[in-house]
Amino acid sequence: MARKESPRLKTRYVCTACGSVQLRWSGRCPECGEWNTLVEEVIEERTAPKHTTTARSAAPQSLAEIRADALQRWALPLGEFSRVLGGGIVPGSVVLIGGDPGIGKSTLLLQSAVLAAQHIGTALYVSGEESAQQIKMRAERLGFGSSNLLLLTETNLDAVIQAIESVQPRVCVVDSIQTMYVDALASSPGTVIQVRECAQRLQAVAKAQNIAIFLVGHVTKEGTLAGPKALEHIVDTVLQLEGDRFHAFRILRSLKNRFGATSEVGVFEMTGEGLREVRNPSEAFLAERVLNVPGSAVAVTMEGTRPLLVEVQALTSPTQAPLPRRTANGFDYNRLFLLLAVLSTRLRFNLGARDVFVNVVGGLTIEEPAADLAAALAIASAYLGKPLPPNVALIGEVGLSGEVRSVGQIAQRLNEAAKLGFTRCVIPKTTRKLDSAPPGVRVVPVRSVGEAIDAVLNGNAPAE
Repeated sequence: MARKESPRLKTRYVCTACGSVQLRWSGRCPECGEWNTLVEEVIEERTAPKHTTTARSAAPQSLAEIRADALQRWALPLGEFSRVLGGGIVPGSVVLIGGDPGIGKSTLLLQSAVLAAQHIGTALYVSGEESAQQIKMRAERLGFGSSNLLLLTETNLDAVIQAIESVQPRVCVVDSIQTMYVDALASSPGTVIQVRECAQRLQAVAKAQNIAIFLVGHVTKEGTLAGPKALEHIVDTVLQLEGDRFHAFRILRSLKNRFGATSEVGVFEMTGEGLREVRNPSEAFLAERVLNVPGSAVAVTMEGTRPLLVEVQALTSPTQAPLPRRTANGFDYNRLFLLLAVLSTRLRFNLGARDVFVNVVGGLTIEEPAADLAAALAIASAYLGKPLPPNVALIGEVGLSGEVRSVGQIAQRLNEAAKLGFTRCVIPKTTRKLDSAPPGVRVVPVRSVGEAIDAVLNGNAPAE
């Protein structure tokens, strides 16, 4: 009788930043150059059987014969959540949502699962971190309740898949993917191989049974999704819930979406009844704005397909240290240095002897360069001690020569500014000619930051 060979264990190291595989550990990944990202992965090396048969592949189909009925979206009453997903939940999709601990990921998905159970069909909420009683207490505290919402507390993925096949839900939430494990793998839950294998199996279930699966992912101390980079390639959509736990607003940002626009955002407000959608974010971000104060400017940015008006605040003060401080909250740190260099070199502002602080109100993080002009004028306003007129909105990217460069979607930005009562909008001179400005809005084209300062702070309109 032949002796059955046991599988051999093999150790390799996988980079959590780029997903590359190395045979030996090193402090720096040789592929992407990131430090301390190689983690150990133990796999079972099995001997392939001598006699194998080639699997029968599916027959190719004509594009015209393929039906797209299954891609009809399921809309939720939570409009901001549907907006970020691209208009609703896509059947058969896998969505990964990450965020800092306590930011509201579980609350948002529990609320979405309840609404899905009420308006779409049976929903299954799988928790590997909380008991069913804890979820029930949170649901009662938030006023949620639905007979079509089923709870399962399990970390064994095989049991979870069995429950999905038995219940046949339309929507399934797994909180979190790092707590799931597969018995066939020797590694512990949360490791690279376990997270990747669990995600791949859940993806196969979602595609085969045409159900939408939402995965909660942990984040690292740098704020990026924990686990292998391949996890983001497996799923269809990656969402990030941002915001300060000490602020009321939460920003749900789309980082990847195969079925909609990327960089789309949804704005929510954390209340005692859960996350309440903010239908007019611009008005909410400007609600507490103090007028006629130096260092305050309004920028018109685009987040996905939505224009947002946000207040950019700046403060300059004489420094007592050999090196002046530069602090940016919600604004790109490198772009702040760029703007300070432009103001110091092109306009002769003595900012080397002053500390400079820039803050975006409301907890929003601005990544678009179109907010450069607002940040530059907020710094200039604080430095000169002159407030900007309260009815002025600013749009434009600032270059190293001090020029104001054109940005896209000017018409949408101007319409949003007009809705909130702004009567003057400073835009780049190089912008393509507009068909017409919104009623009641005067467009002020400028070529440089100096012209913008003269037009807004000194009241000297540039020559046409």
